[in-house]
Amino acid sequence: MAKPFYYGGQAVIEGVMMRGRDNLAISVRGPDGKLNTTKKPLPGIYKGRLRETPLVRGFIVLIEALVLGTQALLHSAQVASAEEEEEKIPTGLLWGIVAASLAFGVALFFIAPLLVTRYLIDPYIGSALVSNLVEGFIRIGIFIVYLKLIGLIPDIKRVFAYHGAEHKTVNAYEAGSPLEVDAIKNYSTAHTRCGTGFIFIVLIIAIFVFALFGRPTLWLSITSRIVLIPVIAALSYEIMKFGASHAKNAIIQILLAPGLMLQAMTTREPDDSQLEAAISALNEVIETENSEEAEEQLA
Repeated sequence: MAKPFYYGGQAVIEGVMMRGRDNLAISVRGPDGKLNTTKKPLPGIYKGRLRETPLVRGFIVLIEALVLGTQALLHSAQVASAEEEEEKIPTGLLWGIVAASLAFGVALFFIAPLLVTRYLIDPYIGSALVSNLVEGFIRIGIFIVYLKLIGLIPDIKRVFAYHGAEHKTVNAYEAGSPLEVDAIKNYSTAHTRCGTGFIFIVLIIAIFVFALFGRPTLWLSITSRIVLIPVIAALSYEIMKFGASHAKNAIIQILLAPGLMLQAMTTREPDDSQLEAAISALNEVIETENSEEAEEQLA
């Protein structure tokens, strides 16, 4: 019996991307008000054996989110701005954007807290454990402030509403409800497999991982903040996956609560048109994969 597949996706500019087992679909509303839905097959690395291998899959999911997420955002920007032709994004440019995004995230959420702690806090404390705890709290604080600030941008508010639409649609589908606007409206904008929750887990796990190394020299500390990110991502993904599969457990619910509460900063209540975009993307990817399965059975 095949393992159940859990659909998910992300918000893009004026639309939603949904990822399936073998395909993804992006639905974007153009300036004319019409939905433009595109489907694409997933590259092998995002659906092969490594994608299901514990610990390894966490790192692959991180790369997948960065690469596919960037591609989906660039595609949605072109559709939403009514560009007549969508040119293929050069591989070099795509990886350059991914690298720049990753470098910005590492610098803001890992290097900056380390420098603040090392130069402003450490002179007054003697414990390496306390130093790592303080650094971790600063890291979480920066993340929360960052979300708060970008949430003030009108265009980002709309993206957050599409994020809410994505969550509502997936929640409704997993509950067995029909994929219709009226049926989806009452579902939550929070979801246990959300990327926001994943990042929050990463920030928490980072405290424990870095604490194992004590308080080495500054350059060794900076190096550890960079090279250990794949390890932290791998551990965090396994924790998130376990939590999502045991979400009805009372203890797990308590542990998941902070991440779910944080999603209130990255989601908004969507309107009907935003829900329609999420429904369109999910329907497209489900119908595509059902059709492919039917063809395989007839072959």
